[in-house]
Amino acid sequence: MPGNSSIMGQENCESYFIFQGETGLGVGFRTFLYFLGLAYCFVGLSAITARFFQSMESVVSHTRKVVDINPYTGAEIIRYEKVWNFTIADISLLAFGTSFPQISLATIDALRNLGNLYAGGLGPGTLVGSAAFDLFPIHAVCVVVPRAGELKKIADVGVWLVELFWSFWAYIWLYIILEVWTPNVITIWEALLTVLQYGLLLMHAYAQDKRWPYFSLPLPRSERPEDWVPAEVVTYKSDSGPRNNYSEIVEVGEDENRNIVDIFSFHSGSGIGPVYQNVPGTDETPEYSNKDSPEKMSLEDYHVFAIWGQQFVDAVKLKSTESRKLNNLYLRLARISWQLLLVPWRLLFAFVPPYHIAHGWIAFICSLVFISAIAYIVTQLTDLISCVTGINPYVIAFTALASGTSWPDLVASKIAAERQITADSAIANITCSNSVNIYVGIGVPWLIDTAYNFFVYKEPLRIENAAGLSFSLLVFFSTSVGCIAVLVIRRRTLGAELGGPRLWAWITFVFFMLLWLIFVLLSSLKVSGII
Repeated sequence: MPGNSSIMGQENCESYFIFQGETGLGVGFRTFLYFLGLAYCFVGLSAITARFFQSMESVVSHTRKVVDINPYTGAEIIRYEKVWNFTIADISLLAFGTSFPQISLATIDALRNLGNLYAGGLGPGTLVGSAAFDLFPIHAVCVVVPRAGELKKIADVGVWLVELFWSFWAYIWLYIILEVWTPNVITIWEALLTVLQYGLLLMHAYAQDKRWPYFSLPLPRSERPEDWVPAEVVTYKSDSGPRNNYSEIVEVGEDENRNIVDIFSFHSGSGIGPVYQNVPGTDETPEYSNKDSPEKMSLEDYHVFAIWGQQFVDAVKLKSTESRKLNNLYLRLARISWQLLLVPWRLLFAFVPPYHIAHGWIAFICSLVFISAIAYIVTQLTDLISCVTGINPYVIAFTALASGTSWPDLVASKIAAERQITADSAIANITCSNSVNIYVGIGVPWLIDTAYNFFVYKEPLRIENAAGLSFSLLVFFSTSVGCIAVLVIRRRTLGAELGGPRLWAWITFVFFMLLWLIFVLLSSLKVSGII
């Protein structure tokens, strides 16, 4: 493990990751190895993303039984309603879950700096850089994802405006406490207020969704679908022989999106997703009563454990129905090589319990634990890269870390833009993730450090290179205005934020990516002391 991760800019970095012999390698070769390890960690994040979303969708699909009494006949009417509100699910489970790599990294960075009067730079830098990646590249991808001519607009503009307000306010608030209120210093009260504002965001968004008087904007909304995405017809191919009843390997239709991981399909009308379809007792069916036989309950447990065991079998399967469609030998070899690269991660993540247990909560929590573990390794590798090369940690955070840890955000928004009828969840995930990045991702780590310093040293938390971070906030705010303006113009002219004619969609894509490059370039030059 790193012997002294705070070393920077020395000619010979004495820190190492696994073996002390690493210090004897050349600077260029060590840098290459650590960047290679960092890239492989990001591959692991992409691998755990699918299981994370399966568990999240199972949590959101949970229903509760409601018994109504017919006032005329006195008969009982049993119905099932969703436990989770769409808006709260977008802000909490979806946004918090997809931002968890960044939140974990920032929290780990804060715990490692516990007792230090200066805050670590990896956490805030990664979260601000992730916000820029969410707003620009992910918006750019979502705009071009719908088919040519297909338009997808926000159904509930009121909720989006509330989420957008709190997203912008989060970065204004961060600038205020860094430069105006207590320059270059964070107090325990500022950190506490930062965290509490996440609760205000939840309450305000819920009030807008329910159209509470005096707390909501009087804006009309289109009817959102009952489920996040429409059900798809899933077909199985029989040319590969008998199919295992518990196998994960399925094929999602024959359209152009067949290579997309189908993580939003667990809200089908029957309540049974395309993965592991033979399991009885999903959330859309009534729960077993006390009259159910023990043999029936034991059979259900057997199915769950059979699924868990099959996860390990599927983890080492290299060929799928998709790979056999590739006629080119080199493409087949590339697909097999990629799957071989994923085998260690897939075997490790097979230990995550099936999402059918406890409505998916156990799998949800286990996925977050694995994400935290990967985030810890990422922080170690980033320290080593900074130590060996002398690159400012903020520069690494703005670029490599922000892009890599934002992969779940990209996957979530891309698939929502592809599969969902409206643009609500795709865009809400972006704006809400940015809010979560500040209120939770920066607020909680700063609260941990400021509380420790307050009770132990009676000192606040000092921010190193606060001027560079504040400058990045100003650049982000300025460029984000241009991004939101383009979305508003598309709504006014095309009638929707996402999709539309391919030419205009790709022009929007290029513009958003240009805004991101401007942010990365200016922020990196500022924290490096060049401008």
